[in-house]
This record gives sequence, C-alpha cells and structure tokens, in this order.
Amino acid sequence: MTSQEVVTVYETMVGITEQMVLAAESSDWDRLVVLEQQCSAYTQQLKESEPPAPLAGANRERKVRAIRQMLDDDRRIRDLTMPWMAQLSALISNSGNQRRVSHAYGG
Repeated sequence: MTSQEVVTVYETMVGITEQMVLAAESSDWDRLVVLEQQCSAYTQQLKESEPPAPLAGANRERKVRAIRQMLDDDRRIRDLTMPWMAQLSALISNSGNQRRVSHAYGG
C-alpha cells in the first residue's frame, strides 16, 4: 500500500465515522452496525497492508488529522449510545426478573 493509499483509507474511514455519528444521533442502530462493520473492514485492511515505515510530511499530517477526527467521532458515538445501552440493559434485566418471578410463583 502506498502512502497515498494509506491516507485515502484513513480519510474514507473518517467519512464512515461521520455517518456513524449521524446514525447514532437519529437512533438508527441498524445503520450504525452496518457502518461499524465497514469501518472494521478498513481497519483490517490497514493492519494487513499498511507499510511499517511511518508516513512523512503532508501525508503524515493528513493521517494524524484523520485519526483525531475518528477519535472525536468515536467519543460522540459513545456519548450517544451509552444511554441507549443502559436502557436496553435495564429492559433485559427487568424482563429476566419478570420471568423469574413468574416461574417462582407459577404465573
């Protein structure tokens, strides 16, 4: 993979994480999962093909900018998904409790 290709992959991932933020903001969890899988595929591509030598000059700056943007997007996504995950966990817990009570009292 050339330096330019590496930077292009990182910048493509930024576009995906921006879409992930929008999906999380609109509670489109299915879309969020699909986008996360796409991002994961690019991450795997980088693991397998990114040259071990660090980038230099403008390409290095572009990569750093892309990584910072993805980290910001990741924080925003977590801020949006954590309350939903807590709600889901509470619902699952409550459902389990109801089943145990029903089973214990023959309901």
